[in-house]
Amino acid sequence: MPPWCPISPYKGLLILVIAFVLLEYFMNTFTSSKTSLYLNTTKLLSDDKENRYGPLLKTLLFKNNKTYSYNKTILSTTKNESYFSYVVTHPPSLASKLNNSSLTPSVSEATSTIEAQNESIPLCPDDVSFNLKGRIPIIRTPVPTVQDLEKRFNWLQPGGHWQPENCRVLSKVAIVIPFRCRGEHLLLFLQHMHPFLKRQQLDYRIFVVEQDGEKSFNRAMLMNIGYKEALNVNHFDCFIFHDIDLLPEDDRNLYTCPNQPRHMSVAVDILKYKLPYPEIFGGVSAISTEHFKLLNGFSNSFWGWGGEDDDMSNRIRYHHLHISRYPLTIARYTMLTHKKDKPSPSRYDVLKQGQQRFDKDGLNNLQYKLIHKKFNLLYTWILVEINQPS
Repeated sequence: MPPWCPISPYKGLLILVIAFVLLEYFMNTFTSSKTSLYLNTTKLLSDDKENRYGPLLKTLLFKNNKTYSYNKTILSTTKNESYFSYVVTHPPSLASKLNNSSLTPSVSEATSTIEAQNESIPLCPDDVSFNLKGRIPIIRTPVPTVQDLEKRFNWLQPGGHWQPENCRVLSKVAIVIPFRCRGEHLLLFLQHMHPFLKRQQLDYRIFVVEQDGEKSFNRAMLMNIGYKEALNVNHFDCFIFHDIDLLPEDDRNLYTCPNQPRHMSVAVDILKYKLPYPEIFGGVSAISTEHFKLLNGFSNSFWGWGGEDDDMSNRIRYHHLHISRYPLTIARYTMLTHKKDKPSPSRYDVLKQGQQRFDKDGLNNLQYKLIHKKFNLLYTWILVEINQPS
């Protein structure tokens, strides 16, 4: 029969049946190996372990030492809720297990399972010099856009978080930036710091703590708030308190916490790369979580520019700690140009009374109103309202 001859009705029906069976087979195969799970939880992002559903998911994925791949996508984030899509590949029964309300393993069980898996990952080497470049250029222009940075740094996790994939870092670092009305500086800072911190093989997250309104700026209080709010997100071992207009010039200046508080910005370009005075602790500083709690944080009493860093320096000595520093040749910083704030006329009076308030002015009397917390790709944004006493 020539190829252009019409097909008989019986053969046509048979072909349609076969095609339908094959289509159903491939559809069943696809849907059984990939299932989308939409979970709605309150403040799901408030912990890296993702509160209830994160540990639950990972417990099931790691059960019986079998690891199944999954991808998590943030669909949307509001003030109180976050919506996620978990796409899990194999086994087909995993979706029904997760959606079964009777399956509720404890968070501690899930956490221990995750920690056991993490322990199988080798520790990152202490020597990270193979990643470092030494002196690095400071790029001031052009100012990048948020979209440009998000494309460039698509390896980040929400909240400005990154950690090495192939090795495990023992300590977590929080970078806390007190902020208000410095948008261009923030973009330049993020452009410079994310590759800088990644080369140092850190498990880090950047927090931008913004003061709402036009009242006097309280840098120290914002840093205290950053400490408190960061610990609500995860456990951090080390805090770097960082002015947004200072960019490190050498990536051998490690953003970690040593045994003593460290003054990081030792040599700044506008100060001719010289240390102004031995007790200075301003600009960029590193303090362990344990020490910051011991020191009761920064004083909340410094409104306007100046004084809070010298008060912290006094607290360090009062608690029999000392300020450590890298050499001038490494701890070098460039300061971005900006209009200087007027110094607070009351800063010296507050500073003189400091020792009387070390135990009652700081973390233990901190008051603020959290207006918004958002986990952007490039950083964790914390907007707060603080009120100056009358």
